[in-house]
Amino acid sequence: MQSMTGYGRGLICEDGREMTVEVKSVNHRFLDVSFRLARPIAFLDDAVRSGVAARLARGHVDVFVNYVNHRADARQIRVDTQLACAYQRAVKELGNALNLSGELPIEEYTRLPDVLTVEECSEDQNTVRELFVRALNIALDELTAMRMREGESLKHDMLGKLDTIELLRGQIEERAPYVIEEYRDKLSQRLSALLSGDVDEARFMTEVAIFADRAAIDEELVRLTSHIAQLRAATEMENPVGRKLDFLVQELNREFNTIGSKASDAQIAQCVVEAKGEIEKLREQVQNIE
Repeated sequence: MQSMTGYGRGLICEDGREMTVEVKSVNHRFLDVSFRLARPIAFLDDAVRSGVAARLARGHVDVFVNYVNHRADARQIRVDTQLACAYQRAVKELGNALNLSGELPIEEYTRLPDVLTVEECSEDQNTVRELFVRALNIALDELTAMRMREGESLKHDMLGKLDTIELLRGQIEERAPYVIEEYRDKLSQRLSALLSGDVDEARFMTEVAIFADRAAIDEELVRLTSHIAQLRAATEMENPVGRKLDFLVQELNREFNTIGSKASDAQIAQCVVEAKGEIEKLREQVQNIE
């Protein structure tokens, strides 16, 4: 089980080329990959998406890519001869207009705008892509390791909360039979007081049976046991289980809501309130699990 929060960095330096990839992720309902690539490496767009998707299932993932080519053949100087000639003609025209003579030194031409331009040479895309993939995998290895460590911490905390929820479920199960007995005793006392002891036993038992059926929570308790067991089992899985955990936590909450609405008892109601508090904490943690 992994968290969706993590960070990783990969660096590859080889043959005068330097590729740095940083990856960070936070929780998100789906896999959302965000990145920007400089123009010389824009061809890596598909490699970024496919590389991340192959390793991660959920989360908002930011990818930062920095590539530097230190090789001597990485750049070239382009000379705009036509522009330089135009400057020369303009200088001569200006000299004639002002009755001045003289030539502009060659080094001055190199300082004029756009006469000399530094251009990036086209890259060997296969070589750059291979460097990127290796750097990305290093970054994703670090990110995955961090997500697994945090996932392990979340797992222990979740198991503790499940223990608490299971304890509260057990208290409700122990209390449930007494609710019907207490209702029967109270109803008997009220009817005896109102009717001076002349109580229709058949009608009395019917009312008790109706209440017992309305307040029955056996099915909810059985489903709670099943949901808790499935949640525990899911925390041991290595594949993404975030959506499954989210569904099971919702089901836990639904069962406790049903129990609270059925059982007209202060002690059970208190257990339900405490259980829902633990479920809410559980829900917050599940939101960060892949």
